[in-house]
Amino acid sequence: MVEVEERFGGRPGLMTSAREEILHRIRRATHDVPKDEHAEDVPVERGYRKRDEAPREEIVARFAERVAEYEATVHRVNEDDLPRAIAEACERRGIEQLVVPPGLPEGWLPDGVELLRDGVSMQLSNEELDGSDGVLTGCALGISQTGTIVLDAGEAQGRRALTLLPDYHLCVVREEQVVGLVPEAFQRLEETVKGEGRAITFISGPSATSDIELNRVEGVHGPRTLEVLIVA
Repeated sequence: MVEVEERFGGRPGLMTSAREEILHRIRRATHDVPKDEHAEDVPVERGYRKRDEAPREEIVARFAERVAEYEATVHRVNEDDLPRAIAEACERRGIEQLVVPPGLPEGWLPDGVELLRDGVSMQLSNEELDGSDGVLTGCALGISQTGTIVLDAGEAQGRRALTLLPDYHLCVVREEQVVGLVPEAFQRLEETVKGEGRAITFISGPSATSDIELNRVEGVHGPRTLEVLIVA
């Protein structure tokens, strides 16, 4: 336990733990709150925008632009061209083994690639996921405001490990899945979280972080490469 010198509360010089210091500050900040008051009793003003009124094409174009700003590769394709776009992406990447989640449309599956199917009863091991060349998934939502892709472990997405361990993630986002603002996304996800309790993953570009010298390091906690196909 880290020891700090307490300099408030009329007790200068008394040594206490960091935990006690934090709790003391919380009590001091909330000392004037009536004991019978509950958080839900106090209305919170929510004056932020809850819906993006921009035209649909503008919302989708902004989403594509901001996803690309995170160093993801973005392509916009038509529905009829989607299977070919997936096959070409796998060919460019040199994919030989591709992880496939439950519920992925059969028409999306590329030829000439070994498919590693993950299921409820027969799940791929972490070693198999890590040793694969990539994963192909759909998504739950795209958020134009932040360039974020949302996965909710639903159809064509699979469990969270599928998109964390492979080094390459090819994600299909349909235009109708793109919302304008973060509050819109949370509203759509409310039932998934409260009703079904599924895990939610927010993806803003490939996995990356910076060390203490601000050197960018990729692939620390997820795929090193993210490629997105936005389908009209």
